[in-house]
Amino acid sequence: MNLDLLGWNDFFASSFEPYRHQGFTVARVVIECRNTYILQSDRLELSAEITGKLRYRAAERQDLPAVGDWVVIRAREGEGTATIHDILPRKSKFSRKTVGAKTAEQIVATNVDTVFLVTGLDGDFNPRRIERYLILAWESGANPVIVLNKADLCLNLEKCLAEVAAVALGVPIITISAATSQGLDELKPYLQPGQTVALLGSSGVGKSTITNQLMGETVQTVQAVRQGDDRGKHTTSHRELMVLPGGGLMIDTPGMREIQLWAGDEGLPETFADIENLAQQCRFRDCQHQQEPGCAVQKALQQGRLDESRFLNYQKLHKEVKYMERKQDQREYIAEKEKWKKLTKAMRNYKKG
Repeated sequence: MNLDLLGWNDFFASSFEPYRHQGFTVARVVIECRNTYILQSDRLELSAEITGKLRYRAAERQDLPAVGDWVVIRAREGEGTATIHDILPRKSKFSRKTVGAKTAEQIVATNVDTVFLVTGLDGDFNPRRIERYLILAWESGANPVIVLNKADLCLNLEKCLAEVAAVALGVPIITISAATSQGLDELKPYLQPGQTVALLGSSGVGKSTITNQLMGETVQTVQAVRQGDDRGKHTTSHRELMVLPGGGLMIDTPGMREIQLWAGDEGLPETFADIENLAQQCRFRDCQHQQEPGCAVQKALQQGRLDESRFLNYQKLHKEVKYMERKQDQREYIAEKEKWKKLTKAMRNYKKG
């Protein structure tokens, strides 16, 4: 397979140049398993493991390969295996906080050009969740596109479109019905050869159905959503990069019932640009948008120019981002302290010896 069709470009080629002179080759991670990876090179599919050196260097899970990564390898083509020696710099990275109490980053996909944020137009429709996904998408470095699926089940399409347009400022919005193939052609401009798209959304929004339609065959199992709340089960059990018949690349991801923010320095202002612009007009720079005189945000709320539920969600997500920043700072402080304790102990032992 031509590497260009896998998303190879000058950005990665320049980073790979020093390795090329050492006789290494490259491949892209298409499936990430617990201890092994499935890679696609320009010649064949390979099963690979990372070197002990790379594992030792990895301070955190995010320092290991993820789906979408370009990796530096030594291949044993006769065996269909390879060893991963390094990861090339990522041009984009979609991350979230791991599920549970642990403060750690989970990389969902890397080197993505466009993120399809898939939302169902059924009982699971939720503009507040779209705002949360938009923060992660903008933060990743990829371009978001809102994909509203199940248009055939929507009782008031114009109202839903207006609600999404009000929260997805300047973001393309595409309405489809994957089950009936309605509107799928509108996705194709983003699925050009060598371009990588990630499908993201909650369980039951129809990501697997979209994947099957674009692949032209059943590659993902599809399950019905629950009656009553239209929530779905995880039909995609792992992340996988697939080459579409038209040449584009797609990463389907498991549905996310719990989507916690990992960072939001860029994503939050981009998603809530209207509120951020209003805040710039407040009389006081440190305005909390509560009872302060000259608050432009409160004035917009009173005049109906700003939706109250959107503002409340902005405040909630802003607090979540700041809380996560404090947790990460604390985590880095503890890690640095442990490192110096080990170094001091090693120096003492060296002097005693």
